[in-house]
Amino acid sequence: MLSWTLTFLIIALLAALLGFTGIAGTAAGIAQLLFAIFLIMFLVSLIVGRKRA
Repeated sequence: MLSWTLTFLIIALLAALLGFTGIAGTAAGIAQLLFAIFLIMFLVSLIVGRKRA
């Protein structure tokens, strides 16, 4: 999940550098959404892991 976030972040940066603002905005939005999902899943796995131990 984190690798997809980094991929979309790189796409957004390259698109912004080349002047494709629409694509850059969309890719940045997707990267933010994927990072939020990754963060939530990471926190849930930490909580579940502590309860099992």
